[in-house]
Amino acid sequence: MTDTTTMTVTPSPAAQATVLNLKHISKLYSGVAALSDVSVEIRSGEVHAILGENGAGKSTLMNVASGTAQPDGGSIVFDHETVTLTPTVAARLGIAIVFQHPAVLPDMTVLENLQVSLPGSVFEGGVDEEIAERMLDGVGLHVHLRDRVETLTVAQKHLLEIAKAFAIHPRVLILDEPTAPLGQRSVDLLFSRVRQAVADGVAVVYITHRLAEVRELAHRVTVLRDGELRGESEVADVTDDELLALIVGRQLESTFPPKHVAAAGDPVIFEVDGLSGDGCNDVSLTATRGQIIGVSGVAGNGQSEFLRALAGLSSFTGSVKVGGVAKSGHELLHEAAFMPADRHSEGLMMTLTVRENAAVAALQKFRGWWLLSRKKELGRVADTLQSLDVKAPSLDAEVSSLSGGNQQKVVMARTLLSEPQLVIADEPTQGVDVGARAEIYRILREVADSGIPVIVNSSDAKELEGLCDEVLVMSRGTVIETLRGPDVTEEMMISAAVSSTTSSFAAVESSGPSRVSTGGVRRFIQGDYAPSALLVAVIVVLGGFILTQNDRYLSAFNVSTVLLAVTALGFIALGQTVSLLLGGIDLSVGPLSGFLVVIASFFVNDKKPIVVIMVGLLLMVVVGVAVGLVNGSLIRFAKFTAIAATLTMYIALQGLSFVLRNGPGGYINANVVAVIQTTVGPIPVAFILLVAAALLAEFFLRRRRWGWRLRATGSDEESARRVGVKINRTVILGYILTSLFTVLGAVMLMGQIGVGDPSQGVGYTLSSITAVVLGGTSLLGGRGTFVGTLLGAVLITQLLNATTFLGLSTLWQYVFQGLLILVASVAYSFVRARRTRGSVRA
Repeated sequence: MTDTTTMTVTPSPAAQATVLNLKHISKLYSGVAALSDVSVEIRSGEVHAILGENGAGKSTLMNVASGTAQPDGGSIVFDHETVTLTPTVAARLGIAIVFQHPAVLPDMTVLENLQVSLPGSVFEGGVDEEIAERMLDGVGLHVHLRDRVETLTVAQKHLLEIAKAFAIHPRVLILDEPTAPLGQRSVDLLFSRVRQAVADGVAVVYITHRLAEVRELAHRVTVLRDGELRGESEVADVTDDELLALIVGRQLESTFPPKHVAAAGDPVIFEVDGLSGDGCNDVSLTATRGQIIGVSGVAGNGQSEFLRALAGLSSFTGSVKVGGVAKSGHELLHEAAFMPADRHSEGLMMTLTVRENAAVAALQKFRGWWLLSRKKELGRVADTLQSLDVKAPSLDAEVSSLSGGNQQKVVMARTLLSEPQLVIADEPTQGVDVGARAEIYRILREVADSGIPVIVNSSDAKELEGLCDEVLVMSRGTVIETLRGPDVTEEMMISAAVSSTTSSFAAVESSGPSRVSTGGVRRFIQGDYAPSALLVAVIVVLGGFILTQNDRYLSAFNVSTVLLAVTALGFIALGQTVSLLLGGIDLSVGPLSGFLVVIASFFVNDKKPIVVIMVGLLLMVVVGVAVGLVNGSLIRFAKFTAIAATLTMYIALQGLSFVLRNGPGGYINANVVAVIQTTVGPIPVAFILLVAAALLAEFFLRRRRWGWRLRATGSDEESARRVGVKINRTVILGYILTSLFTVLGAVMLMGQIGVGDPSQGVGYTLSSITAVVLGGTSLLGGRGTFVGTLLGAVLITQLLNATTFLGLSTLWQYVFQGLLILVASVAYSFVRARRTRGSVRA
């Protein structure tokens, strides 16, 4: 054993019992073997480390073990019984996983993330606030339960993921790179929880790239390379050099390249003087040619904010000079290359290919005479990716299919291809294997030697010690120490940071488990119900203005007419809300409503017996269910986009309407119309039912597992799948519900027009989308309210009515609707952008 050995975890008495046995596991992706005949035994009461380079198959193996991925070969044995795992089954058996990229749902709150993720079999009464607070306190996460997860930092998202894993009291706990974004205090707390879990007999699988953590925690270690098992050993029986040789297939030289040797004549190539911005204050530094400048400190003390200002991503005061030339924020934005810590959210476009992600910042360099030269692009991109040893099925594979480390290499490739004047790297080796780290260090050193300033922020002080020539230690946004030469050591960095923030830490520690609040008013403004409050205000103001112009506006007749007109649009818009919450859209709702009225016009007529009328209404429901089922199936199984599937249905339904009737005909039964138009005073009963339906749907959306799963699917489909949401079923049932709401809207429309007219209903597609958008539902999915949609429908109908009372032409109806959508979109986007910037600063 090497001298890097530190305190290890004492195995529990039950350490010999095998709880999970992965036998001869194989897994293929696009014909490429991710795993080949891998067998691993996981025993209770011990920590089993899994090591390997990025792309070695570690995460794939754990996805199989947690039910997230199904093996193409081999078997899984749990407690001596062969099982087929899904995320739901795994959770029921007590298998919990902390993913390298947290399976969190950004559009939902912290509490809702816990509620949708944790199985009802474990928390029969559900996860209330008291239980949730205890979960978060157990991992040292102090955020408000009502905060939306997208406002959390990367480290806080990881802590939330860890809290979910510990909450189910697992028998097998899988930790995939859990410490990569965490500060030292959070790491210490996590290790303490792991030791306690092991003492209680839990089997812990620990994936990491840090050999020091293996020495500190693990009893046994398994090494994978290229999807194959390369070795397994007791940790005490193997040296670090032997592990490294197994990981990379060769003996590694020194991890860090030689540092720059300073000379008296080295020119100054980078200067920062008195830079102040959001989260940092009065930062100054000077770098000479060949130097790499590091930024250190306890996480959350302004390091990332300082780097973002240098990259031109946030405004600042002070001066920044590159090569002696002062640069504005706009110039830095185009001339600096920024490698963000959160590569998923900011570093990569996950739906684009490897080639497109690497080339996007250097397109000007691939120009031919008039257009881009594909030959130049492919040549440069392929050479750069090859130099970084990026493992991908092809250049045109989606970047989301790569391992985390290979994704980071693609970010590095884009940086190199852009030929920047300044390189800024925020946590550049987070989640990257040992061999790739050495390559990244070498490349950063070569970039610095070429005369390009390099600034690196890392939570790993040992990394900064080995790589950097000078290190700024930051606390509370200011530089408290500048270390140079022999003073650039891990001990000096930690000492400087801790001595500056002791009083702050003490205050936090003494405060106990209290939640950190962002303020109730701000949380409301950034929440889902702010648009609803705004719409209420607009409706009241607009109504007051119209009343001043025409005192008949609030007459019983007009109130009844307006509210009855709201019902058809309201029900159809409620259905559209379901589709948009799923991250889709349903363009067929308008033609479907008209088609259903045409069907009704053959059955719901005067002098027809009640049985025939009931058959007609039942047929409307059956057709609605069938349309929703077809839409959902086309999207999930035929892989149509939501627009393509529902547009196809739009055309089909509209055509069928004209096949059944080529013009208005088949008058609706007068008694049925009278029932639909029944009022209580000036208020239509149909409108009361619409309000009740909206409130009931809102209750289920916020308080029941169905609503959490619906929003989870629209927020982040992959994360939702990982936490056990059955995506196909959720989407198909969602589109069926959309059609059922449209059936109710068609019944209201039937009572309003009183005849089967194939040209009616089409306009409800755009009107329903307008109402939903006005109500604050995101076109990207995952967030919105049924209450907001109802108010949006009221406002649209009010505008149509207002043009009549104000004596305006029909043109103004569309002008007003367009202006409302424009204002609402700008306002909601501004709030969301502020929220996103707030999460970056946090």
